[in-house]
Amino acid sequence: MLRKIVFMGSDPIALPLLHYLHAFGSDLFELVAVVSQPDRPKGRGRHCRPNAIAEFAQQQGLLTFKPEQPGKAERLWMEAEKVDMGVVMAYGHIINRQLLATPPLGFVNMHASILPQYRGASPIETAVASGETETGVSLMRMELAMDTGPVLDVEKVSIGPVDSGADVRTALADATVPLFKRNIACLLAGNAPFVEQEPQLATYCRKLKKTDGQLDFTVGAKVLANHINGLFPWPGCYCIVGNTQLKLKCARAMDQASVHAPGTVVRADKTGVYLATGKGILKIEQLQRPGGKMLPAQQFLQGFILQPGDVCAGGEMAPLVSPVPF
Repeated sequence: MLRKIVFMGSDPIALPLLHYLHAFGSDLFELVAVVSQPDRPKGRGRHCRPNAIAEFAQQQGLLTFKPEQPGKAERLWMEAEKVDMGVVMAYGHIINRQLLATPPLGFVNMHASILPQYRGASPIETAVASGETETGVSLMRMELAMDTGPVLDVEKVSIGPVDSGADVRTALADATVPLFKRNIACLLAGNAPFVEQEPQLATYCRKLKKTDGQLDFTVGAKVLANHINGLFPWPGCYCIVGNTQLKLKCARAMDQASVHAPGTVVRADKTGVYLATGKGILKIEQLQRPGGKMLPAQQFLQGFILQPGDVCAGGEMAPLVSPVPF
């Protein structure tokens, strides 16, 4: 029997999974609708445009709902259409109890961490910023509480030494497809072996803010490198040199001691900009000034002078992870 699936998502990270659901439903399931967030103002002209998920769905002629908040209308439609299961990834809205209970096979969610670690709003960026060498996508059953549902399976992804949040996001997006493919049969049969999470091992991450891009150079170079790499491109880490804010990308921690005050430029050449920290030297390989492009250090330094002794000012770094919800 062909099962009916509804997909709910709003962020480009969910595009590979949506492509799969649309193109390869065939003899197991049919994607009958997509639910996404409403069109929002974008670009310089601030014209209302659909997000990447809604745009793809509409281009493919899929029935697309874009409610401000999913509720009674969507529930009644699912009941009338006899939808069997909901699949969610990066939707951005809470799904209420009545809607969760509507499909007989419930709702499953793709969460971009190895649960129960990094429950919450910024699992990818926070995992990289925290120095993890591995993360993943967890296929879980949805509950009302945030990311607490039992987990069926995980697809793991390695994090390289200078991988950015954007790099890891791309890898995790691709990881959703094999994860879903190997579990779809048991999900649709209703006998998927979900395993409850261990709540005592849970950690939480929060929605990021622009001020999270501040850097406290009194902490160690490794902490700073992870923070810079993880928070690229959003919110992006920066320092202040004179009156100029410089955005930083592609950072490495050098196991070298320095007698200079934290934040001081120790060296600046074609290989990078080297800054003193509370422990070790921080190497920055790409930089960007206001109105400019992100450039390798060699090109950047041709148009912006940084010399040994210059000081990069920063600010307080707020915690990104908590053992309890923020």
